[in-house]
Amino acid sequence: MKYLLPFLIIIPATEITLLIYVGKTIGLFPTLLIMLFTAGTGAYLAKKQGLAILQKAKQQLAYGQVPGDSIMDGVCVLIGATLLLAPGFLTDIIGLFLLLPVTRRLIKPFLVRWLQHMFMNNRFTIIRR
Repeated sequence: MKYLLPFLIIIPATEITLLIYVGKTIGLFPTLLIMLFTAGTGAYLAKKQGLAILQKAKQQLAYGQVPGDSIMDGVCVLIGATLLLAPGFLTDIIGLFLLLPVTRRLIKPFLVRWLQHMFMNNRFTIIRR
């Protein structure tokens, strides 16, 4: 939780700085077009990747396998799509990394290790009804 506050300050400040810089460099309308293009591309890629992951998970379940890798892919696609839909260039780059299968394979081991660390140190709260 102590690491969340700096991210809530640093990322929006960086995004605003980048938007102002790019807006001054290439102009307002090209900057807006780039932002709309990345949001549209993000929505398309999220749908395409999400459906492919869902199909893969169904196949794994049909063969009696646990779809753990597919679940991690789904989490990455969900986070990546959300970041691509958010306005800004930094979040677009991170979102694209999470959406593309090639770069997602590089990021997933770090995400798995982080989640394992969180579970081992009891950093998750499970609410039961």
